[in-house]
Amino acid sequence: MAKKMAFQTEIKQLLDLMIHSLYSNKEIFLRELVSNASDALDKLNYLTISDDGFKHIAFEPRIDIHFDEKKGVLKIVDSGIGMSEQELIDNLGTIAKSGTKSFLNALSGDKKKDSALIGQFGVGFYSAFMVAQKVVVTTKKAAQEQAFSWVSDGSGEYEITECKKDTHGTEIALYLKDDEKHFASRWEIESIIKKYSDHIGFPIFLHYEETKYATEEEKKEGKNDEVLQKCEQLNTAKALWKIPKNELKEQDYKEFYKGFAHDNSEPLSYVHTKVEGNLEYTTLFFIPSVAPFDLYRVDYRSGVKLYVKRVFITDDDKELLPQYLRFVRGVIDSEDLPLNVSREILQQNKILANIKSASTKKILSEIEKLSKDSKKYKGFYEQFGRVLKEGLYSDYENKEKILELLRFDSSKAENLSLKDYKQAMPKEQKSIYYIIGENKDLLKASPLLEKYTKLGFDVLLLSDEVDGFVMPSVGEYDKTPLKDATSKEALQELGEEKIDEETSKKFAPIVQAFKDALGEEIASVELSASLSSPIALLGEEQNAMMVNLMRQMGQELPKGKKSVQINVNHSIFSKLIKVDSSKAQEVAHLLYDSARLLESGSLDSAKDFSQRLYALIDESLK
Repeated sequence: MAKKMAFQTEIKQLLDLMIHSLYSNKEIFLRELVSNASDALDKLNYLTISDDGFKHIAFEPRIDIHFDEKKGVLKIVDSGIGMSEQELIDNLGTIAKSGTKSFLNALSGDKKKDSALIGQFGVGFYSAFMVAQKVVVTTKKAAQEQAFSWVSDGSGEYEITECKKDTHGTEIALYLKDDEKHFASRWEIESIIKKYSDHIGFPIFLHYEETKYATEEEKKEGKNDEVLQKCEQLNTAKALWKIPKNELKEQDYKEFYKGFAHDNSEPLSYVHTKVEGNLEYTTLFFIPSVAPFDLYRVDYRSGVKLYVKRVFITDDDKELLPQYLRFVRGVIDSEDLPLNVSREILQQNKILANIKSASTKKILSEIEKLSKDSKKYKGFYEQFGRVLKEGLYSDYENKEKILELLRFDSSKAENLSLKDYKQAMPKEQKSIYYIIGENKDLLKASPLLEKYTKLGFDVLLLSDEVDGFVMPSVGEYDKTPLKDATSKEALQELGEEKIDEETSKKFAPIVQAFKDALGEEIASVELSASLSSPIALLGEEQNAMMVNLMRQMGQELPKGKKSVQINVNHSIFSKLIKVDSSKAQEVAHLLYDSARLLESGSLDSAKDFSQRLYALIDESLK
C-alpha cells in the first residue's frame, strides 16, 4: 500500500527554489546524481570488506545511464548500497541528512552562485527537480529482500510503495520537463559525464541505440536498416590521485577538483604527493579559491576523504588534517591501514598521525609558494587568513611557519608580513607592537597610536575575532617580542615621559575631577606630553588572552579597568582648569566616553552621554 508523506518545510522551500529559481547551469544535476551513485558504491565496497552481514555480497560496481529521447526519460542506475524505507524518508524527505537549512541560509540571490552551492551542501539529489517534472527512485538495500519506490513531482508530497527489484542498488528515473528533454540525448549525457564525472572511480556506462544503415547492395539482398543496442563506458574509472604526476596535465587536476569538491571555481593551488618507504600513501590536496560555506561553523564538513588501497573509508573525520586547515579539499589513500579500520581506531592511529603531520607540512609549504605571488596570496588571505591564525595556538609544531604566512594591516601599511615589519623597524624599537579591537578604522584612529607614530614605530592593527585569543599567546617572532601597544610594559619601552612638578600641581585639580567623575570605572589617571588628542586610554588590567578564552567558554569576566592619560598640551585642559569642579567632572565624563567611542565604537550608556552633551551645548549657547 502506498504511503503519502509531506516534505519538511525546509525541503519544500528547497524544491520551490529548484523548480522556479535556479536556472543557471542546470546540467550539474547529472553530476550530482552520479556523485551520489558513486558514494553508494563506496559505502557498499567498505561494508563487503568490514561487515560480516555484507561479506557474502559480490561487489560488482557500476553506474548505468539509460535514456529515451522520444519520451524524455533519463535513468541513472547504480549497484551500490541502496536504501531501506526509513532511509528513503530520512535522506529524501527530511532535513536530517540534507544540509538544507544551511543551504537556504547561504543563498545570495545570485542564481549562478546559488546553483553552484548545491553540491557543497549535500542537497544534490533535489537538483533533479530543476529539469524533471517527476522523479521516481526505485531502491533495494543490500542484504535485504524488500525494495521500495519513492515518487514525487516536487510539489510538497512524496509517495513510498513496496515494489520488486531483482538487484540491490538504486535507480533514479527523471521524467524531464518539455524544455529539458535535450538532456535525454547521447551527446549531451556524454559531454556532461566527461566534463564533471570522468574522475569517478567506478565505471559509468551509457546505453544507447545506434542505427546501422543497410548499403544499396544489402538492400537489394532484402536487408533493412538495423537498430543496435550499444553500451559504452564514458569515464576512465581511474582514481586520479593514483595516476603518476607526469601523466597528468594541470587541466586534469582542475576538472577533478570541480567534480570532487562540487565547486565551479578553479582551485588556487594543489599538491600531489606519493610517499614510499616505511609508510606508503598518496595524497592530493587542493586549496580552493573561495571559502567553503561552513568555514566558520562548528559542524563544518571535512573536505578530505580517506581511502585505504583505493577503498573509501570516510569523508567525515575532522582529524585527518588540523582544524585550521579545514578549507583544504582532497584525498588521503593509505596502503598501510587495515581495510576494516574503525572510527575509534582512526582517532589514535600512529600511521594516520604521521600522514597528518607530513600532509600539514606539505600544505603549509604550498601556501608559502602561493605567498610569493602577492596578488594571488592577497585573494587567498582574504578568504582563509583568519582560520590560518588559529594554528598559532593549536599547532605548536608549525607555529613559526604559520607566523611567516600571516599578513597584517598596520598604522603605516597594508598586507604586511612580520618579516617586512621587522625589517622596517627603527634600531631603537625593542618590540613588535600590536593593538587589538573590533574595528580596524577605530583602531587606526586610536589616540594611543600617536605616541608610537611620534617615534616612527609601526603598530599592527588586529581586528579579527580570533586575534584577542591568538596574538597574546605568540610571545615572539624571530627573537623579537610581540607586545600589546596598550600595555604598560610596551608604553615603558617608548621612553620615560617626564612631567615636571609644576605641571603636576597645575593639573592636579583636573586629575582629581577625572577620579571623582569616573571613580571605580578607571584604574588611574596620568599626565602626558606626547599626545595630540585630548586623552588616550591605556590597556586593561586583565589579561587579554584570558578574557578571550573565558568568552569562548561562554563566561564573561568583570569589565577590565582602563587607565586615562591626559594631554597637558591640549587647549581643552588649559581652559578646564578655570571652571568649577562639577562642570569639570561633566567634561571628564564626556571626554572619557568620546575616547571609548574611538576605541570600540560603543558605550555602556549612550543615553547618559547624550544628556551630558546636550547640557553642555545648551550652556554654551546661552
